[in-house]
Order: sequence, then structure tokens, then C-alpha cells
Amino acid sequence: MPDLDVVPAPPVSEPAIALPPDACDAHSHVFGPFDAFPPKQASVYALPDASPRVHAAARQTLGVRYGVLTQPAPYADDPAAMLAAIRGSGGALKGVAATDSAIDDATLAAWRAGGICGLRFVEMRAPGGGRYPGSVGVEHLAALAPRMRALGLHAQLWAKAGDYAALLPDLLTLGVPLVLDHMGCPDPARGPHDPGFRAILDAMKTGHVWVKLSVCRVSRTAPGYPDVRPLHDALVAVAPDRLVWGSDWPYVRLDPAPDAGRLLDLFTTWLGDDDLRRQILADNPAELYGFGNGIPA
Repeated sequence: MPDLDVVPAPPVSEPAIALPPDACDAHSHVFGPFDAFPPKQASVYALPDASPRVHAAARQTLGVRYGVLTQPAPYADDPAAMLAAIRGSGGALKGVAATDSAIDDATLAAWRAGGICGLRFVEMRAPGGGRYPGSVGVEHLAALAPRMRALGLHAQLWAKAGDYAALLPDLLTLGVPLVLDHMGCPDPARGPHDPGFRAILDAMKTGHVWVKLSVCRVSRTAPGYPDVRPLHDALVAVAPDRLVWGSDWPYVRLDPAPDAGRLLDLFTTWLGDDDLRRQILADNPAELYGFGNGIPA
């Protein structure tokens, strides 16, 4: 294995207020162990030492029982590292993989049996203007949708809020649950009345669109993130039953890295309601991802 640029994963702090039972971090990543699972392509960022062991320790500190892993770009369309983490988690983890429509039925079914619960499609562009290496565009979703419906897979989308007004009407006809990363990636400067963000809010009312409350890649005002508070409040007001929370740990390409424990404390402060907190952290992810109901974990 060639020398890799590996850095420690950022530590997490224990939240000030204990989480409800069966809480879920719906967006994080594992990397490695690199001797068994080296990256499949060159990475544009230093690789964090975020092995399943380190990931489990972070979950324990946070008080999170369940987690949903998202495929990191350096692994491209090979979810072997993620599948190994899921196998070793005792039912605590599921995953979202990346693949295009060329995947064969047997492989897709094997991924589902191994704990893959969704596929990710990316329309966000890298700083240079092209696709992020290893990403799969939404043009593959229509071809994959029949097989995704048959296997009970959802589609996880990463795009700018301004793109969703054009994307969502067609995607909603596919009959696949849609999960939007990073609060739907709105522009905080445009506020909650921006047409793209309003399109997301309207789509959530259909019951087929979910949004991940992950603030750190949306805000320009870390660590308090006041610029995204109005957007966060609007999402909670419109469809609290279609929200899940995600840390985005280990925060690749974010410097300084956030502290997931402090993000959870901020989430608790912003909600100010224990019932809503339990719904978003535990009840909603149980419905969306199938934790605890016999669906393969």
C-alpha cells in the first residue's frame, strides 16, 4: 500500500444533556482501517483515522445508539469498508452507498442484505466546477429507481437548494423516498423565503422528502451558526416528522473541525422541546432507516 496522508479524526465531547434512548446520528463516515481498506482513488483531502473502532468510541461518547454511514468519495463505488463496519456494529449501523445504473442485481441485493439502506446521488460541484471524484449524478436515479423500490432503498441527494426546484418534481414521480443532505444546502444569505428553499419545504409536505439537519457545511458563522437558525427553524416548523439529525463527523475539508457534542447541544437549545428532540433523533430515523424493526442492519 502506498504511503497515505492520514490525520487523527477530530475528538467529540459528551453532550451537556443526555440523548433520548435509540438516538441516531444519520450522517457520518468511516475510513479504514487502511491496511484492509485502502482508498480506491486519490483523495482531495487528508484521510481521517476514522476506523470502525474510532467511530464506535465517538458514538459512545455522544450517547448515540445508531448511526447511518455515508460513502466517502475516496472509496468511490466500493462500499467494502462501510459494509465491514456495519457487520461489526451489532446492528448499530446502516449505510448509504454510491453506484451508477450499471450495477448488477445480485450485487445490489447483496449490499441491501449487508445493511445498505440507500444510494447517494450528487449534483454539488467541487471547487473546480466538476463533479466530486467518485460521485454519481441524479441522471442514474431514474434507471435505478425500480430496483431501489423493490429492495426498499432510498435516494440520498446532495445538491444546492436552488437546484431542487427543478429536480424534485421529476424525482418525486419515481416512488423512492428522497433524503436531502445538509439541510438541502440553502444559502443562509438568501434566508428562508428563497424560492429554492421554499421548494424544499413544499416537497417535505408530500411526506416523501426527508431532510438531514446538519448545519456545519451550510453556515458561514461557526461555531454558533446563527445564520442558519432561521432555516433550521423553518424546516422544523413545516415537517418535524421528516427530519433527522446528522453530525457529518469526521468533518473532512472543514478547518477547524466542529465538535459533534457541541452540535448536539446547539440542536437541543434551538429546539427547546424534548418531544421534538426525541422525534428527530430517535423516532424519525427508526421510521426512515428501519432500526429495530427487523430490516437487515
